[in-house]
Amino acid sequence: MGYLFFILPALLISMYAQYKVKSTFTKYSQVRSAYGRTGADVAANLLRLNGLGNKVGIEPIRGELTDNYDPRSQVLHLSESVYGNNSIAAIGVAAHEVGHAIQHNQQYAPMQLRHAIVPVANFASAASFPILLVGMLINSLNLILFGVILFSAVVLFHVVTLPVEFNASNRAVLQLSQAGLISNEEVPLVKKVLGAAAMTYLAATLMAIANLLYYVMIFMGGRDE
Repeated sequence: MGYLFFILPALLISMYAQYKVKSTFTKYSQVRSAYGRTGADVAANLLRLNGLGNKVGIEPIRGELTDNYDPRSQVLHLSESVYGNNSIAAIGVAAHEVGHAIQHNQQYAPMQLRHAIVPVANFASAASFPILLVGMLINSLNLILFGVILFSAVVLFHVVTLPVEFNASNRAVLQLSQAGLISNEEVPLVKKVLGAAAMTYLAATLMAIANLLYYVMIFMGGRDE
């Protein structure tokens, strides 16, 4: 019951965020952009305008909403529903990923921090719960505390991700407008698409924080015994 108290609000927000991003993406995937450019075209145009045309590649990737920028290989991966699609949703998502490429090129501090803590966050995500579980089973406060500290790295990763994603979305809208790739009437539509996507990152952060608070409660409860 105690776990539900912490996790249920974040879980409901997460479910709503997933519904919102999928429904918004589906809706605006059916709205053709005024200038008819595909996601790949828009990405290539924006990369070229930012001096990254010869530095960053663009490749299609399978799936829906699987779009990402890989800073190691410096490649934009655009999903099937974005790469060759000329919808508002497609060009908004493509521009968002270009925003990440620009962040990488400009050495945007939050992005560099996120990249630096990825190995620690991956290890912490896999190891923290087993350590916490063992600590609870053998009633070891030291192991529980170690698990809590490890999971804090996961929370830090999610918190750092927020400014990275929000900044990439802001860059996307600005870049599209300045390049003349969307009309003034399309600006709020692109913002809706990217705003819905941003909710998923916020929900993931809230979920991580809720879990951390629960783990801290377990540790504090053990100290009081």
